[in-house]
Amino acid sequence: MSVESIRYRFRQNFQVPARDAFAWCTDFVPEDKALLSPDVRRTVRKIAPNALILKDVRKTKRGRVEISRLVRIDPDTLSWTNTHITGPFVHSQFWYQVLPDGPRRSHLEFRGLRLARYPRRLTSQQLARAAEEERRGDQKLWRVRLAPALHADLKASRR
Repeated sequence: MSVESIRYRFRQNFQVPARDAFAWCTDFVPEDKALLSPDVRRTVRKIAPNALILKDVRKTKRGRVEISRLVRIDPDTLSWTNTHITGPFVHSQFWYQVLPDGPRRSHLEFRGLRLARYPRRLTSQQLARAAEEERRGDQKLWRVRLAPALHADLKASRR
């Protein structure tokens, strides 16, 4: 068994101010599951003003999968980290930072470091392919679900 580090990154543009995007992104609530998948049950437990545990439970064809994450929030840098503490990708880490692009626009810088188990060591080409698949999937989630929800929620709150 080999544990591989799969590194990837992407950028997601927002049509809202950076502080508004950051506030939306770090307002973790159980209802977030609707944006991720309807079959996820999420609990959120605050352990400090800038730290929380997210626990997601999902039923799959192979049984129940439970993932717990430690999320640390840094309002000074408009950033947060997400570290898997249980589940299939334990110890994987994800870094997020919202950066301003002027007074009414911003973008998310995302960096992922997924630790995944494989039957044997991957070649550099296989690692690159795995990283591209991870990037594509996470970027699509932000482009198709999360960013549109952010824009809709913030637009509705301004009315």
